[in-house]
Amino acid sequence: MSLLITLLQDVKIDEKLKNAPDDSYGIGIFIGTLLPFVVLVIIAFVIYRYNKNRYKDN
Repeated sequence: MSLLITLLQDVKIDEKLKNAPDDSYGIGIFIGTLLPFVVLVIIAFVIYRYNKNRYKDN
């Protein structure tokens, strides 16, 4: 499964940083690579809390 994800996310960050117009571009690349994972963690936490509270009520 991780091989499939690796193939789909063929991101060449080093090449993007070499071709960057200035230093602030690196911050954008950093945020852009972490943002999907942060969103997935938040969604997982919300689902966990919802199910935990629903189980507690029963």
